[in-house]
Amino acid sequence: MNLRSTPQGQRAGKRRGLLRLLGAVSASVVALLLVAAPATQAASPSPTPSPLNQTFQNNISGFLRDDTRAPLADVTITAKKGDFTGTAKSSANGSWNIGVPEQGTYTVELDESTLPEGIKLADGQENPRDVTFSQTSNLSVIFAFGKGIVVQQQDFGQNLLNRLVAGLSFGLLLALASVGLSLIFGTTGLTNFAHGEMVTLGAVLVFGFNALGLPFWLALILSVAGGGLFGYAQDRGLWRPLRRRGTGLVPMMIVSIGLALAVRYVIQFYFGGATQQLPYAQSPEVQIGPVSISPNNLWSLGISAVVIALIGIVLLKTRLGKATRAVADNPALAAASGIDVDAVIRLVWITGGMLAALGGILWAYYRPGVTFDMGSAILLLIFAGVTLGGLGTVFGALIGSIIVGIFVELTTVFGLAADLKYVGALFIMIVVLLFRPQGILGRRERVG
Repeated sequence: MNLRSTPQGQRAGKRRGLLRLLGAVSASVVALLLVAAPATQAASPSPTPSPLNQTFQNNISGFLRDDTRAPLADVTITAKKGDFTGTAKSSANGSWNIGVPEQGTYTVELDESTLPEGIKLADGQENPRDVTFSQTSNLSVIFAFGKGIVVQQQDFGQNLLNRLVAGLSFGLLLALASVGLSLIFGTTGLTNFAHGEMVTLGAVLVFGFNALGLPFWLALILSVAGGGLFGYAQDRGLWRPLRRRGTGLVPMMIVSIGLALAVRYVIQFYFGGATQQLPYAQSPEVQIGPVSISPNNLWSLGISAVVIALIGIVLLKTRLGKATRAVADNPALAAASGIDVDAVIRLVWITGGMLAALGGILWAYYRPGVTFDMGSAILLLIFAGVTLGGLGTVFGALIGSIIVGIFVELTTVFGLAADLKYVGALFIMIVVLLFRPQGILGRRERVG
């Protein structure tokens, strides 16, 4: 008797076929993850290349200019730490850059014998000097030349202007994430603590798509679209069912905290705990008039300004924007007026996810570097910008974020340690709210 012809034999054959299919699918998924995973996930470490053929992720850089602001070219600078020694010569515009293998404290020395005739370091200028990295992979070093205190005052003004521009760039990229968070809060009332992971996702997706060999421009587009898809999936699979069940805002906020932790450590599981760099992350600063700025920060400033301007035009001039503002102002009245509230909220989640992803990409270039917890690192600053400007107001989030970004950068100019600059931004938020609890553009509301 042929067992395959019996019902039991046929069922057993089907089970064996299903097991083979599941095995094939599992093998395909594992293979895809191994291809997409970064190099840090490899089982065996690769040999470390020598400094002669390695492009380091950390840099010590600066500009050399005399007391008339003229650039100094072909001047030799050396950085030392332990067994490592790196050397660079200043270019025609006075810029120099030394790649170093790790962060820490380095001894930087300018070779005074290579200075042009008649040029010398300012009185009291320490050379060599010890410099230390702090929360960034780019470390700027300034050498003063000429008549000591006069030049140092010029350098202070130059540094103040540079920090002001950097703060504006940082504030605008914060505003991208803050505007999305403000839109979500305005239309749903939800304080979403998972918004930081939406920021992280944008940068991680760019790194993953680039690791798969996709063109950089396509990786950027797909990453921003992926952020919007993640926002849609959150609303469709989690927040919309909770709203329909009448779940309170406090339980939903607690759910968002749990979601944030879950997403953060899922990203860490696949991405790893190391800091990775996106393409073109390292670039020397360029001089635009009196301002020294990196091309990445310049691009970030321009992109953020254009995107925020487009969001403002949509909110003020289009029917969709008016519907969004109506839902944010009074959802019940908007529904009675014929507005599809669920559709507006769904679109707000998609837009918020895309803005957060774009902000995460720009944040990865500003730091620079991609880590699994990079979004949570600035989540409090995002909340500070939204709260300072006024909860639920898009333009308030913009103004609040710019104030936070500029304040964060300017505090380092006036002697506050770099490790404490974020604390200063939160302090100014507390001070403002003591005198104006509704925020800068917020409206007074009656409670009770």
